[in-house]
Amino acid sequence: MLPLATEEKHGLARFDPILIGASVALSFIGIITVYASTREQLIAQGVNPHYLMDHQAEYVIVGIVVMLALAWFNYQWLEAFWWVLYGGIILALLATFTPLGSSALGAARWIQVGPVQVQPSAFGALVLIVLVAAYYGKKHMLDDVNNVPLAFNDLVKLLALAAVPILLVVKQPDLGSGLVMLSTLFVLLIVAGMPNRYAVLLVILGVLGAVVMVKFGLLHHYQVQRLTSFIHQSNNPAGAGYNSVESKAAIGSGGLLGTGLFKGAQVNLFFLPESQTDFIFSVIGEELGFVGGAVVISLLGVVIWRMISIAKSAVDPVGRILVGGAVGLMAFSVFENIGMASGIMPVAGIPLPFISYGGSAVLSFFICVGLALSVYSHTQRNKKSIVTY
Repeated sequence: MLPLATEEKHGLARFDPILIGASVALSFIGIITVYASTREQLIAQGVNPHYLMDHQAEYVIVGIVVMLALAWFNYQWLEAFWWVLYGGIILALLATFTPLGSSALGAARWIQVGPVQVQPSAFGALVLIVLVAAYYGKKHMLDDVNNVPLAFNDLVKLLALAAVPILLVVKQPDLGSGLVMLSTLFVLLIVAGMPNRYAVLLVILGVLGAVVMVKFGLLHHYQVQRLTSFIHQSNNPAGAGYNSVESKAAIGSGGLLGTGLFKGAQVNLFFLPESQTDFIFSVIGEELGFVGGAVVISLLGVVIWRMISIAKSAVDPVGRILVGGAVGLMAFSVFENIGMASGIMPVAGIPLPFISYGGSAVLSFFICVGLALSVYSHTQRNKKSIVTY
């Protein structure tokens, strides 16, 4: 009897070159765009114009290393250690309210340890992905049946566990990350087999909850303005609608080919707010035009397409839910970020995957790809596990 194929060298089987290539390409576009969006402002402040670009490059390098490391990691081990990650994210979110926390613009979203600043909410959705996958995996193993639908008591338990980190994130306040976590959780429950009637019920409860929060003043005034200003942007162009108005002006001025890299007037004259984070797609639209924006959207589409393919071919429900949740996180972030830059979605402070400035965000999206590569590797090895007599 010949040995199993899994005993042979299969290093290349761990990698999906299209997924890796598209992710890395996006991250390098992000480095260049961060530089284009901040150089003039940094020069005006007397700071090295490469300062933020250099930091973004460091974040990307760390992200790529983590992604490749996860490709060699057996994702099934997460079933045994999900509680460590869950407890860790709770402690990290609580730490933002302690002296370890660092605030900006009235929000306590970061932990400052020496020179290192981490945003725990950026990893909240990832922990929810592991939580649901591990819970379902355990249930699947106990029931010994494929595609076990989520029972009502399972749904209640998962919602209760997920509510704790989501509420802590909203309390910071970080409504944008809270919305990302909610949308990712909804996708996870769908992938895990939540019956349609429960899905409809959750949507209804979500709408009612949003109405109650607005009606009884549970949201800050500026949060309500951000969520509603995109509907009537022209009514207050110098106030709540300013960000959307300037963002659309930047994208519109780019035309087909753009004004040219580093030549965007909206960016260089500081009209465009948060140009390196929330509205970085507006920088791409102004300086690289419709063509540049289409390239970025296409690359993001390739990443999501490859991850969907990996989720569909996963050999077990844990892998399918892990990658399915990562797809939900990625797709919602893309739609919301580009949507708010284009004026069709409310301004919620959600980064554009791989491109927006920020180490925590960059790392979280590379972790998504790394988990997908881990599932892909396991699937490829499973296909090759043939015993020949």
